[in-house]
Amino acid sequence: MSSLIDWKAYLWVSLGGVLGANLRYFLSRIITRFSDAAFPLGTLFINISGSLLLGFFLVWTTERVFADPKWRLLVAVGFCGSYTTFSSYAFETMSYFEQGHWALFASNILANNVLCLGAILAGAMLARAI
Repeated sequence: MSSLIDWKAYLWVSLGGVLGANLRYFLSRIITRFSDAAFPLGTLFINISGSLLLGFFLVWTTERVFADPKWRLLVAVGFCGSYTTFSSYAFETMSYFEQGHWALFASNILANNVLCLGAILAGAMLARAI
C-alpha cells in the first residue's frame, strides 16, 4: 500500500512550483515595465503561454511519448500551476467590475478565456503535429 504522503512527488511539485512562480514574477515585471499598466498584459501573456505549454505538454506526454509520471508533477502540476495566474486574473477582472470599467472588464474576460483556450488547442495541435 502506498503512503498518503509520497515525499518524492511533493518534491517534484515543489521544484516545478518554485520555477514557475519565479518565472511568472520575472516576466510580469518585464512586461509591466514595457507596457501600459491600465490593462494587465503581463497576466494575459502568462496565462496564454502557460496554457500553450500545458496543452502541448499534456498531449505530448500522453499521445506522443512515454514520460515518467514525475514529469507531469513537475511541469503540469508544479510549474504550470504556479506559473499561470488565474487568481491574479480573477482579482484584476473583479477590480474592473467594481470600478465600473466595463470595457476593460469585458476585454479581460474575453481575452483571457478565448486566447487561453486557443493556446491550449494550439499546444495540443503542435504536440500532435510533431
